[in-house]
Amino acid sequence: MSNKPRTALAVAGLSLGTALNPLNSSMIAVALVVLRADFGLDVAAVTWVVTSFYLASAAGQPVMGRLADRFGPRRMFMLGMALVAVTCALAPFAPNFALLCVARAVMALGTATAYPSAVVMVGAIAHRANVEPARPLGRLQMVNTSAAAVGPVVGGLLVSLVGWEALFLLNVPLALAALLIVRQAAPSDKARERGSVAQLLRDSDIPGILGFVAALLLVMMAALNVFPAYRWWMLAAGTLIAALFAWRELRFDRPFLDLRLLGRNKPLMLIYLAFAVFSSVYYFVFFGLPQLLQEAGGYDPGVVGLLMLPLAGLSVLATPWAVRAMGRFGVRRVLIAGVVILTVAAALMWLLTGTLVIPLVVVLTALMGVPYGTVGIATNQGMFVSIGPQERGVAAGIYQTCRYVGAITATVMIGVFAGGGVDQESWARMVLAMLVLCAVTFGVSLLWRRRPAPRT
Repeated sequence: MSNKPRTALAVAGLSLGTALNPLNSSMIAVALVVLRADFGLDVAAVTWVVTSFYLASAAGQPVMGRLADRFGPRRMFMLGMALVAVTCALAPFAPNFALLCVARAVMALGTATAYPSAVVMVGAIAHRANVEPARPLGRLQMVNTSAAAVGPVVGGLLVSLVGWEALFLLNVPLALAALLIVRQAAPSDKARERGSVAQLLRDSDIPGILGFVAALLLVMMAALNVFPAYRWWMLAAGTLIAALFAWRELRFDRPFLDLRLLGRNKPLMLIYLAFAVFSSVYYFVFFGLPQLLQEAGGYDPGVVGLLMLPLAGLSVLATPWAVRAMGRFGVRRVLIAGVVILTVAAALMWLLTGTLVIPLVVVLTALMGVPYGTVGIATNQGMFVSIGPQERGVAAGIYQTCRYVGAITATVMIGVFAGGGVDQESWARMVLAMLVLCAVTFGVSLLWRRRPAPRT
């Protein structure tokens, strides 16, 4: 196979694999109402099918990035795709909601290998093709953006025609295709560090991972008031564990979440913060709007999926525009412009408190697609230029963790604001929260500056 087709095929395989995580995070949005009916759940309870996925992804991404750096990105990518295929083939047979959440978590661990592995491989692919890494990175981002955006469309059609089980089964052929394409076309792994399983476990910082997950779980359970009598105890325990987690990570040689990396790299820390807060705004819309349209508007899941389609179209168009704009105006200006558009789109979401007519919904979802494509690629490129090549696998994992923390924040706040169901009154509270978060994102974006190149 010649170099050019082989490079294109490798990028296509990596894009397909990395798309599974955003695709599955968004497809589930139109199935929440159906899952509530099938399993007899309220809004707060059904959010666990979302948060289990994000918790596993948030814990898994930095670890998978380190494993990709250590054992080879191609090997880790293929292992993750195999795990996704097996898990999704079995998930539709889950006898209860708890096991369904477990399946979502295992699937998330498999998809978590894809993005950090792909970022590590992009350097080798770009070198082989004699192109700038921004080009294949832009393609990865465009496919990821598209996958997240079309997820509600695909999910709505599958739920309407087949049922929620189809959301899992769809992943089986997609994961296998990504595995086979990368195996055929991606660069072989270079000689990497090898060690015993015991050494791997020590280096993986299992206590740090457990502390991170435990702190998030306890704070979430306190916010959702899962056990009312212990609410403040859980919040205090979660805060204490979070403090202990930070203390350990700053002292451990190979931490799960490299807080020292953030401490010595202000531009990277600001990009992570901007992306996390931006993600919380976006996932308010992604998980809140489909429920609003189904519950308050009475729309069928298939129709709701189609109403989210303009978001996909505009995000696809905005991503290549943002790539070109960054070449001309720089990452910072494109990032700030995207956040301004995000704020306008969030403010206009207030109109849905008065009416849910289809033309208005179409316009608003289309408008929200612009900042999703723009801010997504700008923060991705900001991360890339803020870190050295030897740390990009770990940095990419933490970047994705910021997405998941933002998504978890949004789903928890939806559960708090709309415990009895998503209606226009609770939507008004969500819009106010989105505007506050937009202001924070704007302030952080103003502070970000590209990291100066090291002196030679």
